[in-house]
Amino acid sequence: MGLVVQKFGGTSVGSVERIKKVAERIARTREEGDQVVVTVSAMGKTTDRLVALAEEISDDPPQREMDVLLTTGEQVSIALLSMALLEAGVEACPMTGWQAGIRTNEVHGSARIEQIDPTPILKCLDRGEIVIVAGFQGVSEEGEITTLGRGGSDTTAVALAAALKADRCEIYTDVTGVFTADPRIAPKAGKLSEISFEEMLEMANLGAGVLHPRSVECAMTHQVPLVVRSSFVEEEGTWVKEADSMEEELNVRGVAHDLDVARIKVLGLPNRTETLTRLFQKLADARINVDMIVTSEHDDERIDVAFSVHEQEWEPAGQVIENHQQELGHLKILSETGLAKVSAVGAGMVTHPGVAAKMFTSLSDAGIRIKMVSTSEIKISCVIPREQAGKAVRELHTVFGLDVKESALATAGS
Repeated sequence: MGLVVQKFGGTSVGSVERIKKVAERIARTREEGDQVVVTVSAMGKTTDRLVALAEEISDDPPQREMDVLLTTGEQVSIALLSMALLEAGVEACPMTGWQAGIRTNEVHGSARIEQIDPTPILKCLDRGEIVIVAGFQGVSEEGEITTLGRGGSDTTAVALAAALKADRCEIYTDVTGVFTADPRIAPKAGKLSEISFEEMLEMANLGAGVLHPRSVECAMTHQVPLVVRSSFVEEEGTWVKEADSMEEELNVRGVAHDLDVARIKVLGLPNRTETLTRLFQKLADARINVDMIVTSEHDDERIDVAFSVHEQEWEPAGQVIENHQQELGHLKILSETGLAKVSAVGAGMVTHPGVAAKMFTSLSDAGIRIKMVSTSEIKISCVIPREQAGKAVRELHTVFGLDVKESALATAGS
């Protein structure tokens, strides 16, 4: 008998009818002989509604109370799904994150899982029950309810699979798998049958929304085989696993994009060894994530630094730098919004020279201006004007030979 962890997102459990369908799918897995642990998100737009209620009370709701409020959404889902399984004649055991032994740090709103005691779950499995665990939540050492932030249910599922040494973790969503690009942007995108952990992590970090980077990182660290498939269509999904079993005949596996990019230039910084440390430590202290970084040296006295951030963070980032002008010693700050990032990703790029040249030539021939560039062994990213992002994705998808003849939109889920 194997052990499978299945995760169903908010769209998958968005109505009573969908919850019943999910229960049927879970029951079929059980009938195939596997033990099953399920993680679910809140139904549909439940979290948004809870946030709106809090904002009617306070312009700045305290995060501790928000965690207590938001975790109720997943509790509704586990209760209803458990009822649906019981109605179908299948024994089920609903558990909140803390009942399931999920221990986190103390950071409200974006806690990280520190450990999982699988004992309560194993007891239910030994009784022959299907365990339904609320995603996105846990409890701190001090007994405080916490939430895991964006992608929390994906992360919960993978962490449970690691703690339970599950045979696989199945992520059910509203698409049929991982595509070579967003099929809404590139209609000729095709579904990948498999992708490496490293490639998926880059794709997730670069804007592909099918899996959250934290869940992929956890799966890679603990070697948990993942499969992404649709809740609504009976179709093979995409396996995410170790690269050594992958075919790398394609030097580029996918094209990702992010439409919420801003660029900040800090001009005339003192040309000293500690300058960059000071600048980026100030931003880190303000919990601002910096992506691409480009430096240029004027002379022995001054340097310029340009970096990209999420568009929502460009004003806070600029304010941090202004507030520390005397300490940092810069002469001027310039900022630009309305940008996007397009990226080519593939583990085979490291052994295939010329990928960067092909990417830059393609964008240049299409009249797309490149404002920043970042590279690693398995990805090349360019910051470009946002209004040209769709065109850039399609151009790169074609030039790297990823187009398929039939539109992927027909199989991208509902």
